Amino acid sequence: MQLMTQHAPLIIDLAGITLGKDDRRRLKHPLTGGVILFARNWQNREQLSSLCKAIKSVRQDILIAVDHEGGRVQRFKTDGFTHLPPMGALGELWMKDPMGATNAATACGYVMAAELRACGVDFSFAPVLDLDYGASGVIGDRAFGRDPRVVSLLAKSMMHGLLQAGMMNCGKHFPGHGFVKADSHTAVPVDKRSLKAILADDAAPYEWLNTTLSSVMPAHVIYPKIDTRPAGFSEQWLTYVLRGQLGFGGAIFSDDLSMAGARVIDGQEVSHAEAAIAALNAGCDMALLCNQSLGDGAVLDAFLDDMAEALLKGRWEALEASDMRRLDLLPATPAHEWDELMLHPAYMHAVGLIP
Repeated sequence: MQLMTQHAPLIIDLAGITLGKDDRRRLKHPLTGGVILFARNWQNREQLSSLCKAIKSVRQDILIAVDHEGGRVQRFKTDGFTHLPPMGALGELWMKDPMGATNAATACGYVMAAELRACGVDFSFAPVLDLDYGASGVIGDRAFGRDPRVVSLLAKSMMHGLLQAGMMNCGKHFPGHGFVKADSHTAVPVDKRSLKAILADDAAPYEWLNTTLSSVMPAHVIYPKIDTRPAGFSEQWLTYVLRGQLGFGGAIFSDDLSMAGARVIDGQEVSHAEAAIAALNAGCDMALLCNQSLGDGAVLDAFLDDMAEALLKGRWEALEASDMRRLDLLPATPAHEWDELMLHPAYMHAVGLIP
């Protein structure tokens, strides 16, 4: 199958701690634009650095990403990596010392990004912009707090720290996952509030931060008063609300298409490729499929083949603008080597400010 495209919208995963032959073949696929790493891809810093170098030796333009927020969502926790607090701890600090909390948030962002980049990781899916209503177990203390103004200011401070270390950011989960109890990893959450209510509260940070956000990840949540489709597959949410009404111009990632909440569209369960096509046609620039490289990786290979065939048949369009947004997420400055970073004055100062 001959595929000529400038658009590499698929983010895939790797099976282990080194690159296998199948991993290299998938990375060379013209639709592969990035990889997402998990704890299973981690042994120690030396191994992680070698893995990232191997990935870049296959394709220099591959975006190497990870979910590394702090608290319970931190993939690399040993061999010198700083234990970052959950973002809820920064929200609690805000209640006692607002300006100190913004400074601590910047320090967390800087340390997070500097340590990841020292090992060759380009990008972290952070920060969480969801509001903590106390109802969602999957969000909980991953959120900075309940007040969208506080969330926005702490997130902006954290993003400033990321940028100091040369890393872009990702606000998630648009327009807000914190109000619903169900976990979209295992179910399809439904939020029955009106558009007016959501825009006034949960979605407000996306408008206030539209000059600061590099990328956004939508929620696998259905908001039936706006659209019957989950937000990540909704042109109404992504193209008309997020881009049109809220003024966001950066990259949009789908959330993981292997999640239960990802593959129910218009009441029907669909394949991974059908889900990715729906996400891209709705306004996503990139589609993530995680945890499918394990075993023989047949599901992942079928996904790549199906997406290539769908592109050739005109079922989705390879947009140059989308790939430009992906490439804009790659670091533009050199990173410090780990040993050099440990003695860097800015890093040493920032580590001391982390609560």
